[in-house]
Amino acid sequence: MIDIFSIASLPADGLYISRDDPNDPRLGDHVSSGRDHYASADIVIVGCPQDEGVRRSHGRLGAAEGPNAVRRQFYKLTTFNVRKRIFDLGDVQFSNTLEDTHDRLTAIVTQVLRDGKRVIVLGGGNDISYADGSAMAEVYGADQWIGINVDAHLDVRLAGERNSGTHYRQLLDEGLLRPAYFYEVGFQTHLTSPIYYEYIRSLGVNRISLEQVRSREGADTELKEMIRQKFIGHSSSLSTFFGFDLDVVRMADAPGVSSPSPLGLRAGEFIQLVKYAASLANTKIIEFTEVNPRFDIDDRTAKLVAIGMHRFCTGVS
Repeated sequence: MIDIFSIASLPADGLYISRDDPNDPRLGDHVSSGRDHYASADIVIVGCPQDEGVRRSHGRLGAAEGPNAVRRQFYKLTTFNVRKRIFDLGDVQFSNTLEDTHDRLTAIVTQVLRDGKRVIVLGGGNDISYADGSAMAEVYGADQWIGINVDAHLDVRLAGERNSGTHYRQLLDEGLLRPAYFYEVGFQTHLTSPIYYEYIRSLGVNRISLEQVRSREGADTELKEMIRQKFIGHSSSLSTFFGFDLDVVRMADAPGVSSPSPLGLRAGEFIQLVKYAASLANTKIIEFTEVNPRFDIDDRTAKLVAIGMHRFCTGVS
């Protein structure tokens, strides 16, 4: 067992918004931090404010500012229907390299999961999915978890060093995630390498493109059915990880991301998928990445993630 407080820094007090009105409580009044409150928490928030993986893949920087931008919007929201106890552990402390920082995040998330809590992870670059996926494999076993990448990109690149596009390739190649239990959701074919698409197709990865998402009445319809079959075919003990890269949302609704696109999920469709993640009893981690406040407009993207967090906290069983 590790002391997670030794490798995480608690959030600044100024992030906790309060109206000082007992008739209008906000999440800034409800969410706790500090070692004494951790044991009683149901949901733990962890930030990883770095964009080194984005820099390595030649993306536009700024996602390191994402976690606190989201927190500022989240703590303004009301406590309506929030019945779970939420704890903010703060941010993982940086190490000398991206790889070492990932190791620290894996250690923190592993311990939080072993303590029987659900985790909301805020990036930062999407490369943190490797750390979170590693924690899922460590706690539940590589054959006992479902990974869902909701993203405009596949993130299965081959590269000389780890970056924001290699993380699911690593999890698959290292045997930490079974291809049959991996879902690529919302990817855009004009942003997809045919070689990397053939890689996931040949492995048997589950694939739901943006066009397929849009072909159903509800954005979550096809995903629901595919995952339901996994639970029926194996067992209800399968645990689930949802990784939401905000690049998946169209830039009209989420302009502040690392790689914007005029096409993508609408804000309502994004929230619908988050609510579906909350509805699964075995969803252990939900991750939001690539929020880039430097390019946001009226905090539109940070507010969308904050609302998603709120829906997750009100929707978990």
